Amino acid sequence: MKTSPTTLKGIGILLLALACFSFMDTFTKKVTAQAPILMVIWTRYLIQALVTTAFILPKMGRSVLITEHPWTQVSRGALLMLTTGLAVLSLQFLPVGEFSAIVMTTPLLVTLFASRWLGEHVSHTRIALVAGGFLGTLLIVRPGSSFFGWPMIFPLLLVVANAGFQLLTSKMAQTEKSMTTHFYSVWTGAVLSSVVVYWAWATIEDTQLWLEIIAIAVAGALGHFLLIVAFEKSPAATLMPYMYLQIGLSMLGGWLLFGHVPDHWSVLGIITIAACGLAGAMLTVVEARRKQLL
Repeated sequence: MKTSPTTLKGIGILLLALACFSFMDTFTKKVTAQAPILMVIWTRYLIQALVTTAFILPKMGRSVLITEHPWTQVSRGALLMLTTGLAVLSLQFLPVGEFSAIVMTTPLLVTLFASRWLGEHVSHTRIALVAGGFLGTLLIVRPGSSFFGWPMIFPLLLVVANAGFQLLTSKMAQTEKSMTTHFYSVWTGAVLSSVVVYWAWATIEDTQLWLEIIAIAVAGALGHFLLIVAFEKSPAATLMPYMYLQIGLSMLGGWLLFGHVPDHWSVLGIITIAACGLAGAMLTVVEARRKQLL
């Protein structure tokens, strides 16, 4: 089947979004070694909220505020901020490539949660892929590795929180506009982080450090915007297999900035996670095409 120009454009835009996210994660690891974590999160959310508002308001006006479930919107925003905080904490202990690989087990976990919370049928094949994804995670954070220890609770909690976030997003997508949901999410994060940043504030005199913090925020805002545009131009089932390219981009960023090269066991774990994730994404494509033929 020939791929349409619009779909190809969506794939290209998705790759740009993934590059932004990899840049954001790589420099977050660098910056939070020198600046308070809450300051970095606050700057990221504030700039993202301002950029989002500047883009959405001229297009949608006050209609962007119309929602059937305002408190659910706020809850989603709070859950997004929780995942952000756990991601930043995880990057304190994990290399960027390994971190991205573990986060990519989220779609696999979503399939299990969907069967229980949304009543969706999950095949034995998908259950096997979930098991394979978590086997890959164990290969990365195996006992005896430099990553093994109590800090690994952060990436594990991140995967669970992120899975809950995606399930809530999927449910809200049935009644809410994507731009409205994004608007509420970033402003919820901006407000919540503004409440607590006072107690973590520190004077930063290094201009380059401030520029890097701002660059992280701009990359996050641009990445989320590009992600929305990509999914508007191409079906989610088509784009999902390409999401796993972020692991490679993150490994490249970790090597360029920190000189980190994964060991053999970590590489095997990363490949296992990516293979299971790709297989799950391709299975989604096949199932979607079968439904179209019915």
